[in-house]
Amino acid sequence: MYNQVNIPNNEDCQTCALTFAYNEIKILYDIAVMLSSSTDVNESIEKGMRLLKRNSYLERCSLFLLTEDKSSVELHTSIDTTAQQRKMAVYKLGEGATGLAAQSAEPVVIENIHNNINYLNKMGIVDTKSISYVAVPIIQDEALFGVISANINKSSVLGFDDIVRMLTIVGTLFCGTLAIQKRFVEEKENLTDLKTYYKEQALSEYKFENIVGNSTKMQHIFSLLETVAPSDATILVRGETGTGKELIATAVHNLSKRKNGPYIKLNCAAISETLLESELFGHEKGAFTDAKEMRKGRFELADGGTLFLDEIGDITPSLQVKLLRILQEQEFERVGGTKTIKTNVRLVAATNRNLEKMVASGEFREDLFYRLNVIPVNLPPLRERYEDVKLLIEHYLHKFMKEHRKNMSFSKPALEVLMDYPWPGNIRELQNTMERIVLICPEGVIMPEMLNHVLPFNYQKLYMEPTAQAVSAPEKVQEAKPAECPPEPAKPVTRMNLEELEKEAILQALIDNRGIQTKAATQLGMTARQIGYKIKKYEIEI
Repeated sequence: MYNQVNIPNNEDCQTCALTFAYNEIKILYDIAVMLSSSTDVNESIEKGMRLLKRNSYLERCSLFLLTEDKSSVELHTSIDTTAQQRKMAVYKLGEGATGLAAQSAEPVVIENIHNNINYLNKMGIVDTKSISYVAVPIIQDEALFGVISANINKSSVLGFDDIVRMLTIVGTLFCGTLAIQKRFVEEKENLTDLKTYYKEQALSEYKFENIVGNSTKMQHIFSLLETVAPSDATILVRGETGTGKELIATAVHNLSKRKNGPYIKLNCAAISETLLESELFGHEKGAFTDAKEMRKGRFELADGGTLFLDEIGDITPSLQVKLLRILQEQEFERVGGTKTIKTNVRLVAATNRNLEKMVASGEFREDLFYRLNVIPVNLPPLRERYEDVKLLIEHYLHKFMKEHRKNMSFSKPALEVLMDYPWPGNIRELQNTMERIVLICPEGVIMPEMLNHVLPFNYQKLYMEPTAQAVSAPEKVQEAKPAECPPEPAKPVTRMNLEELEKEAILQALIDNRGIQTKAATQLGMTARQIGYKIKKYEIEI
């Protein structure tokens, strides 16, 4: 295994064997206490190495750990070394005495480092007192974990056998503690990953084809889509800007029997009238200036799949006629062509405009409206989906934290500010706001004052003073009384008077809006949450 060379010891070494044994046990005990009582394992290992040096057991100790690819060992801990020296101290398996110990899993002893080629000294430390070098492999779970080595000088009180035994014990203590720490870190990471996974899973319970929502209105829409998506019926998605009409169209395609076919999208309002016909139906070579070659339109590209036409209310009357024909006959001609082309397309259209009003004014063909409105899907604005606001906030916060590698959370007051905000731009505004919050705000807990730069400047003035606006409503009612009515005698303003006035205003707003809380809240300048609180406070029966 290795050759033993006796190092000069003190003359009374034999007579003091019991004393040495006691000292060794005490040192090993002190090292074990250091490792178990400190949270900084590396610092404890270094302290243990210095303890061995002070007691003339080992001059300079070094701990090498096996790399992940198991091709080499690299320096983990040593005393009196620089960062550059640590970086250089890497030994491939079989390279030098350290690499040989790692490769053979047997201790390697160099009696005289000054005339042995296996002593590479990659750290470049010059120590004239050192005469020998010992490297001992550390085995954990029947596999190499690392190598512990030591330089030996003339003043050492141990022979090679004792040095190997001491390094084996100390190295096992060091590596055992590191192994426990490694397992702890891995388990902590696993728990973090599991927490993230379960959080995503919990959120996914409120998802429908990437649409986040748990409100009653959205659940009705999800149920409707599950029923109609497998058919080929034309669907008209209606709702305000930013409510997620494109997500509905995508869900319809993914849930249909055409999901393996093409899914083509076109925003009719984003293209000029002259180009829109070509985009929809294609054109033949030479049909107009710059038409240098034949081009297929969206209806032709979507054959066998789904075509989503957003902002359908913006198409011109001439295109409305051609669109009606293709819906009725499933055929069309390219611009500048005479060949009739058959197509099999499932159409999903969307608009934020009032088509009924446009039909009445002659801006939109009535027959086309009925062709499009086979299955109407009316998306509610976000202000009518109060239950979904928190879900969407958490969804987009998690998404943008992951994207921008930040760790943030909302304080309860900050979350309440976002929950009370009416989100006139709907989901699109919420999404953009959340990304702005993640980019602008520092990591950690987000406080309400941090939202001043991400919400409209007039938000507090418009939406945070419901009491004053609520009180003003009955005053207007009094002003509207006939002139012949004698004015009521002025009453002293008390809190009771104000609450009575506020209750009366809420009751009148609910009557005016047929009990619809969101509309009543809008009339009074409140949010849905605020009016709900007031209704409960005043015990108003709806």
